[in-house]
Amino acid sequence: MNLIQLTVFREVMETGSISQTAKKLNRTQPAISLAIKNLEKSLGLTLFERKGRRLVPVPEAHYLLAETTGILDRLSTISSTMDGMLKGNSGSLNIATMPGPSAFLFPRYISSSIGENPDIRITLSTRSSPQIMELAGTQNIDFGFADFEHPTGRQPQFSAEIISAECFCALDREHPLAARKSVMISDLDGAPMGGLHATHPFQRKVRREFQMAGAHYNPTVTCQYFLPLIPFVSSGQCCTIVDPLTVATERELNTSGGKVVFIPFRDPLRYEYAMLKPTHRPPSQLALKILAGWTAEVLQKLNEIGANPRTESYSAENLKQV
Repeated sequence: MNLIQLTVFREVMETGSISQTAKKLNRTQPAISLAIKNLEKSLGLTLFERKGRRLVPVPEAHYLLAETTGILDRLSTISSTMDGMLKGNSGSLNIATMPGPSAFLFPRYISSSIGENPDIRITLSTRSSPQIMELAGTQNIDFGFADFEHPTGRQPQFSAEIISAECFCALDREHPLAARKSVMISDLDGAPMGGLHATHPFQRKVRREFQMAGAHYNPTVTCQYFLPLIPFVSSGQCCTIVDPLTVATERELNTSGGKVVFIPFRDPLRYEYAMLKPTHRPPSQLALKILAGWTAEVLQKLNEIGANPRTESYSAENLKQV
């Protein structure tokens, strides 16, 4: 008993005719007759009685039809599901992203990408960048989007596509520097500054830039990520240096009601993002599709605000050498 025989059997049960079954399955009548004969031989019983030109099923044939229909329908479902997975139209996806993009840009992209597709299951986690690196390294996510941090210790178990782009200075519209086309770090000497926690790699980078410029860094507001700093900037309590995706997010959401302006730096200060892929967890077609689309989305947003993005790809083997 095989799938071809069962397919032929079901069609004969529905049509009651060898000739109609042959036409429907695009096969010859002798081939259909042989398939039924071989099926009967393998089962050890006669499935049909001939009455004129029609085949009349015996009682046992009705039981076999019910079982056959279940088998063939299940195989059809599996085939359809696999086809959807191959095209990236079905499956499950486990993604982790850092707080800033997870607030708006990334969920909007995901929702617009999958639409109302009921065959896709998404698990989206908001984690710190070190946590995302750990999740990627332990193969627990399909991919992650994080601040790029140089791996330390053992060789990382993930690859990374790094996107770097230019940062901006966020200022209250009434600030004296707000009318300029560009600013310098030295212009912020002693100014009340909002920033990230002192242990964040970018915050350490900002402090080094101030030291190199011979400027005093005066932190007055500290947040876990950039978006919560915007209200403090709009009220004139501080200014801050923000990553470009925060600029893209604020331009779309306009949480400040137009009270915050973003000025580029004369000497560009670049921010690095990383698309992290586990080394030992082969990506599904769905994961590849979503990851490629998100990468394109990020680059588009960065280009729209004039952040001059650049990309570099690193395998797990050469990531330690970055």
